[in-house]
Amino acid sequence: MKQPLFAVLLLGLIALGGCATNPATGESNFVMMSEQQELDLGLRASQEIGKENPRYADEKLQAYVQQVGERVAQHSHRSNLKYQFTVVDSADINAFALPGGYIYIHRGLLAYLGSEAELAAVLGHEVGHVTARHGVQQQSQSMAWGVLGQAVAIGTGVGAAGDLTNVLGSAMVRGYGRDMELQADGLGAQYLARSGYDPQAMIEVVKVLKSQEDFARDQAAQRGQPTPTSSYHGVFDTHPDNDRRLQEVVGPARALANGSAQQTNREVFLQHLDGLPVGDSEATGVRRGRHFYHAGLGFALSFPEDWVVLNQPDVLVGQSAVQQAFIAMQLERAEGTPEAFLRARLRGQGLAEAEALQQAGLQGYTGVIPGQAAKRVAVIFKGSQAFLFVAAVKGGASLESADAQFLQTIKSFHPLAADERKLAQPMRLQMVRAKAGQTYAELAKNSPLPRDAEATLRLLNHQYPSGQPMPGKWLKLVH
Repeated sequence: MKQPLFAVLLLGLIALGGCATNPATGESNFVMMSEQQELDLGLRASQEIGKENPRYADEKLQAYVQQVGERVAQHSHRSNLKYQFTVVDSADINAFALPGGYIYIHRGLLAYLGSEAELAAVLGHEVGHVTARHGVQQQSQSMAWGVLGQAVAIGTGVGAAGDLTNVLGSAMVRGYGRDMELQADGLGAQYLARSGYDPQAMIEVVKVLKSQEDFARDQAAQRGQPTPTSSYHGVFDTHPDNDRRLQEVVGPARALANGSAQQTNREVFLQHLDGLPVGDSEATGVRRGRHFYHAGLGFALSFPEDWVVLNQPDVLVGQSAVQQAFIAMQLERAEGTPEAFLRARLRGQGLAEAEALQQAGLQGYTGVIPGQAAKRVAVIFKGSQAFLFVAAVKGGASLESADAQFLQTIKSFHPLAADERKLAQPMRLQMVRAKAGQTYAELAKNSPLPRDAEATLRLLNHQYPSGQPMPGKWLKLVH
């Protein structure tokens, strides 16, 4: 009797992959790639990640983070790997790891950490993902579900079965999951202790990120907005600092320390943060309310009142308060005339209400792509640069409901003026020693933070939502 096709493919799947001993835990895990394939996967992924996550241009800080990361990694279960630690030029609160030892931490997260030990805790957590091959296990599970989905679809003759299996597979491998995150915490805490850092720093980082969540929830409530989701992928988003399981996985690391002196290196860490941008950096352009200034590219523009501005590495987006109207701007290379450039991008689509733009000595062109979901498009040339705008509304509303605001934004684009240069500079951290009697309310009065300065200063200094500066202790201020 002939073997069913499903069984044949299943046997083939088993042959492709198998159980391998986890180098960090000693457990048997299902994997479908060798270590060399893992390294190749990590290298390819790091090249793509680099396009979307620009490196922060401070080589002294980069070298410091690399040094701390290597100190932790050399006491890991896979110290033979060549680890690469990179600070990403982003205000997001995040850190992540790729297979093979490529680890990233956003400068936005750095700003809220309080010591070198806490930095080591974040990096150690990510090293734990690498040593336990969590990314490889995730990729292998995804590949397995894909093969099984094809088997079900072919074996049953029902294409939808393959789609269903892919959905189940996606649900299974979405994120690392709490067990893997806890495992990375336990491994990271071990590496901290072996490196001479205080493993309690792992708990302190959880407190920092839980305060971030509390702050975001409180700010959203004050503005009548929905609570935003945490940007951090890891265990810090899944349990509180007093969680029993977290205490249990960190406990063995405390025993490993065995009462020996464990470093925190708070002052050294804070010295490296002095001058770190808070929010946007000069390289990415600076948002100030509804206005945007970019020193490197030499332009400024403004969005309508009450609009939210999202600053991404490859696109600048403005959206209305109710998120029904959007306008996005991207940078491209200028070719030909503005009209020819825009029509070439439309690839034969019609352009209504077309007109030339002349503003602040710059040439441009704009028009409307007609249709049920009409769009306003425009381009403005500035030297060899072409700034391309695309604007639309959603929810069935007509373009006319927001077109005046779209045009207002496009026509606000202009070369950066001399008196705007200062506005294109970011806010930065400044380290000072607290004086007797100082309060956060007093310090907030002289802060350039645009809103909720007192609460933000508390958050930066691990004292949210209450507490006051301690005389003689280092404080993070913003100037």
